[in-house]
Amino acid sequence: MLKFDERAELAPRDVVARAIDFEMKKRGLDYVHLDISHQSLEFLQEHFPTIYQRCLELGIDISKEPIPIVPAVHFTCGGVVTDTMGRTDLAGLYAVGETACTGLHGANRLASNSLLECVVVGRACAQHIEQETRFKVPELPAWDESRVTNADEEVVIAHNWDELRRFMWNYVGIVRTTKRLERAKHRIRLLREEIDEYYRNFRITHDLLELRNLVDVASLIVNSALSRHESRGLHFSRDYPATLPKALPSVMTPKRRKASSE
Repeated sequence: MLKFDERAELAPRDVVARAIDFEMKKRGLDYVHLDISHQSLEFLQEHFPTIYQRCLELGIDISKEPIPIVPAVHFTCGGVVTDTMGRTDLAGLYAVGETACTGLHGANRLASNSLLECVVVGRACAQHIEQETRFKVPELPAWDESRVTNADEEVVIAHNWDELRRFMWNYVGIVRTTKRLERAKHRIRLLREEIDEYYRNFRITHDLLELRNLVDVASLIVNSALSRHESRGLHFSRDYPATLPKALPSVMTPKRRKASSE
């Protein structure tokens, strides 16, 4: 880590994540190692009891051997604008945790801080729903599936799901370029065409709905990333490595009608 930042492992998460990503791509690795075996067993069990136990379940004793690690997914970090009660501008829709942009943190939240935010806002969200919100669920017409059939190639859903995961990780992940984002945008368009065709002809399943939603979210992420011509926090573009002097809006907001004065 010292060749990337003098703060080594204590550098901000975006710096550490890019360093790991660089080494994995350079050397063709599936992961790198995090070694904390210099600490005593008592220290590890006191400070990291969950990680220690989970690694043991996987056959890794972190008091004696390093932990294989990869960076977590970054492209879904903080996109839906909410208030401190988790409310979005769409009535009845709440967002909490990594998916939310509450304004309590900047472009590069620390892991522990974001967990604390999730707990606090999550509680406020639940209280608001319980105490103040009364939604009337509209009656929906019965679903008509008389003109569709059971799918005989559900492997299409599994394949598209896997493809979406892979190119979002490779093209819209920790280090981005405009060319990679454009490639992702092209593949999203092709996936959407396949999914729409599948949706029209076969019975709807939870997996199909989830896949369609994932493609919509991926499209929003890629379009937002293409519109940002700078690097800030977790968003790093090789084509625009500098940070602008003033932060510009980085999320898509609905266009509101101006009140007529006439």
